[in-house]
Amino acid sequence: MFFFVSKAMILTVLLAGLIIIGTSTPVWAAQLDARINPNNDSSPFSVNYQKTVFIEYPNGGNLFDELRGKEWTVSGTADSSNPGVQELIGALNRGIADDGSQARISDLNVSYDFHLKARNINTSVDYRVLIEGTLIDYVITKDTQRTLIDLGWRGLTADGDVVIDDVEINIPINLLRDQEPAVYTFLVGTKAEEVLSRNLINAEYILAQPLTNWHFLFDPTGINVDAGTFGLDKSISGFVVSSWTMGESSLREGRQVERVFEAEIVSDQKYVIRSVQSSDQANLAIIGFGALDVLDGLEIAGVTPTSPAGYATTSTGGFPIMIVYGMAGMAAIAGIGFFIFSSRSLKKEAQGQQGIDPSRLVGYTTSSSSGGYQTNRGEAQLIDDTDYQQTRSVYEETQQHRPPQTSIPTAQEAACGCAASAEIGSECDCEMQGSCLCDGSCKCNAKICKEQAHSMS
Repeated sequence: MFFFVSKAMILTVLLAGLIIIGTSTPVWAAQLDARINPNNDSSPFSVNYQKTVFIEYPNGGNLFDELRGKEWTVSGTADSSNPGVQELIGALNRGIADDGSQARISDLNVSYDFHLKARNINTSVDYRVLIEGTLIDYVITKDTQRTLIDLGWRGLTADGDVVIDDVEINIPINLLRDQEPAVYTFLVGTKAEEVLSRNLINAEYILAQPLTNWHFLFDPTGINVDAGTFGLDKSISGFVVSSWTMGESSLREGRQVERVFEAEIVSDQKYVIRSVQSSDQANLAIIGFGALDVLDGLEIAGVTPTSPAGYATTSTGGFPIMIVYGMAGMAAIAGIGFFIFSSRSLKKEAQGQQGIDPSRLVGYTTSSSSGGYQTNRGEAQLIDDTDYQQTRSVYEETQQHRPPQTSIPTAQEAACGCAASAEIGSECDCEMQGSCLCDGSCKCNAKICKEQAHSMS
């Protein structure tokens, strides 16, 4: 009974886990995607900022009563002609300059989407802001051999309020202040206000992760399909495309964890306010072969049209090709070791004749003559009785258990070769051969024997 109960509990837990995983979506903090062309004065980029705030009321209370059954969405888009977007461009450029970069944003499109949904034990508020723009002034120097690209601009962050069409999109608590003033009164003046005052448009963690810890890949063939992602035509064919990817959590890349900030509110009931963001993610690509370096504390990339001669790296951090050959060699050594081990195992087994020694066998005929005929049928048997019990056949065992057969001998059986035929009254060998094989005492019914027996008597 205990087994069935435990099994049912395990299945229930697994099913609940699948339901939770299947109905939840990852909450990424900042997702950067940029394509840099060192031959152009501008290049496109985009950053997606996301955060989720949970208002938990496990015991009900006034906050639950205020949010019960509510669900609403605030969304919109704007371009560089919008005064709020222009202020956002200025805030981002000030942050880039403070990071020591000379690059700037010249154009920007903004879309935002905020969604509140109340449930029985909590209310979630999803925040999402997407910016897509144009980056300029990222080329530091350029000559006939290489181009130095400024990569210190990637920590795109805006501090303070960002208002677009009367909607504040950067400070999470301001949305609740404008859309749910009654809920805001529970939060103001508490630690929850501090948690919800952290700006949403924040990519500082992407800048804090050194590019040397990112995964590096390059395509030395210049695949034409990639041209579309840069807004170019087939003119990039033959060029190398270098890319760096951030987001993996490991010992080398560093531990990437979600950022969770939590605060409690004690009012008529105890409430919990939780802000959740997953680890940041970034993809950065440059046309040409990029080698990372640092210039006056600023991370840069020296870009050449093609990769250096003999460069065989296609993975993270200068992964040497000799390691690939070494792994292949280890596989070959393992295969040789397997064959040696198998050979030794075979040698330990008994060799040569595994059955009965042929020198201990002798042949004997199993067919008897019929008149002048003799067949070549025969069998083999042991010379002696050694190991007889291990070699005797099943047929022989059955023969031993059969009842003995009785024969009806005649008085002249020794002198008459046709005695058996005479007993049964059938044609004998004497008549088939055309001569009598018997002596004068034979009483064979064959005509030839009767005549010959009469002449001999």
